[in-house]
Amino acid sequence: MASSITTATRIDGSYLEGGGQVLRNAIAYSALLKKPIAIDKIRGNRDPPGLRPQHATGLELVSRLSKDSVLTGAERGSSEIEFQPGTLITGSFSADTKTAGSTTLLLQVSLPCLLFATRPNSDSPDDSDLRLQGGTNAIKAPPIDFVNLVLFPFLDRHFGFGPKLVIRKRGYYPKGQGEIYIENIPALTAPLPSITVTDRGKVTLIRGRAYVAGTLPSRLLRVMADAARKKLKEAGYGQRMVDIDEELEPPHAAAGSGSGIILWAETDQGCILSGSAIGERGVKADETGRAAAHELLENLAHGGCVDEYLQDQIIIFMAIAKGESQVVCGPLSLHTRTAIWLAELMTDAKFTITEGGVDSAGGD
Repeated sequence: MASSITTATRIDGSYLEGGGQVLRNAIAYSALLKKPIAIDKIRGNRDPPGLRPQHATGLELVSRLSKDSVLTGAERGSSEIEFQPGTLITGSFSADTKTAGSTTLLLQVSLPCLLFATRPNSDSPDDSDLRLQGGTNAIKAPPIDFVNLVLFPFLDRHFGFGPKLVIRKRGYYPKGQGEIYIENIPALTAPLPSITVTDRGKVTLIRGRAYVAGTLPSRLLRVMADAARKKLKEAGYGQRMVDIDEELEPPHAAAGSGSGIILWAETDQGCILSGSAIGERGVKADETGRAAAHELLENLAHGGCVDEYLQDQIIIFMAIAKGESQVVCGPLSLHTRTAIWLAELMTDAKFTITEGGVDSAGGD
């Protein structure tokens, strides 16, 4: 469709990563900066292309956060959308993918917006809450545990805000039906500060959580955990440095059946890096445990201060922060390169990438 917004920033939804991340970052920047957007070729690098239910849910959520905004084209299968932003407001909001679509990715699109919301009237709260329903532990998306254990601690330590995450019910493929609450999202009255995260320090402890829910046998817990422990030990992280819990989730705490494991390494400089894997049909439990350990070890091997998932999720916060930020990370993922491209397209931030050195971003 031809754009009806003459001043809209036009975005090619098939560029670089060419998936849902382009949508999430673009509409978040649009709402934050009050810049209209028109996106075409949505998810052009995916089969099938176009909006999936979880993507439409995320777009609609931001539209509700942005009072008096206008969103068009946000239907399943659509390849084009337009968004005319309004005014971001505080309040209590909810969204349901009605699938196993990731609640983590719904949070990714909405959290930056709520940080800079304003009270619509004198009776409105100073902060905001989110109730999100869908999948909590799914492939091709960070598990909800990543938010609790890695993302929120990073935001609290470096940017100075830390919402509270409550997992009411976990949701697994194909049902979804998980439910999470994010409470006490502050409405900030000043710009985010710039950050400098350049010294990872030494790993002091590796923690983990192996989990099984529904009708899957509990013995999978030990198999996943032991396989992870063995691989970590082979890499030099012995029994004293590794602490993995094995949790059989009660029926009321999960919808459907699922399994997986998340591992996270803590350093003496306050860095947290993770690795995770979701149990899949046809994949043995010990392979799942090894996959999580392998991912963590890869994240540790590059010497950076953030893991692959955190790497791309902090770009938007760096871009809107005041001043120059610096973060040492590993090789840039395609998601991160896409996030940087969108940040530079939508904001005044400029990113400098130094191979083998420090990545930096300068905002207003």
